[in-house]
Amino acid sequence: MNDRIAVLGAGQMGNGIAHVFAQAGFPVSLIDVSKDALAKARDTIGRNIDRQVKKGALQAGDREAILGRISDHDSLDAVSDATIVIEAATEQKELKFRIFSDIDRLAPAGAILATNTSSISITEIAGRTQRPQQVIGMHFMNPVPVMQLVEVIRGLATSDAVMQQTIELAKAVGKTPVEANDYPGFIANRILMPMINEAMFCLMEGVGTAESIDTVMKLGMNHPMGPLALADFIGLDTCLAILEVLHQGLGDPKYRPCPLLRKYVAQGWMGKKSGRGIYEYTK
Repeated sequence: MNDRIAVLGAGQMGNGIAHVFAQAGFPVSLIDVSKDALAKARDTIGRNIDRQVKKGALQAGDREAILGRISDHDSLDAVSDATIVIEAATEQKELKFRIFSDIDRLAPAGAILATNTSSISITEIAGRTQRPQQVIGMHFMNPVPVMQLVEVIRGLATSDAVMQQTIELAKAVGKTPVEANDYPGFIANRILMPMINEAMFCLMEGVGTAESIDTVMKLGMNHPMGPLALADFIGLDTCLAILEVLHQGLGDPKYRPCPLLRKYVAQGWMGKKSGRGIYEYTK
């Protein structure tokens, strides 16, 4: 395959994106300022491949081949030979703006610059570059190796050719691409986050316990995971950040983040990743 992928950010989403591209045969440069994060990402990818082997989805011999396609880098200079750059940094607007300004300068002129943002405007991100026609949203779902969907989001200036190339790229890694327009939260989080937020209000107001709220949604609505458990899995800080974008971008009070959600984040109870969120987790 001619495309070379650079993935920025070795966290929960970044390592999953690197995994699926390497599994599909693409060479991947995984970039993070933290060498510890890179080591942890490689370990996570290895364990996820082991699970796939155990389930019969991959052969045991595939493990080293997949890991061998991923190279680790702690400098953005590693985007210099990429044809597709996918940013998967923390959901913070100013951070993403800074990253895109940098990668616009460092990546080849013809490279597509994609962001895995779950809510931030693609048009605003593209405005930090000199190539807005080559900037696009490529929003993978978590966990990336398991979830089928990729939201492909066109910014105001995104070209038809880049849109089509990104759709084909998503298909090449075994995903189902769905086109969305550049509105706050796109499709997935425009619908999901108000549900999570309402579940938080129910918890705050004592309508039910966390277990009761999640059980109602699992058994009554046939959801595989309750909204509060899902919020812990996503990260309460990420949920809050997306709700802030929805509230600010759409100006409707129905998107106002629940005060209890703000309290949990302020306390450092971010969910599964911190060992405590709505629920408590043991390592």
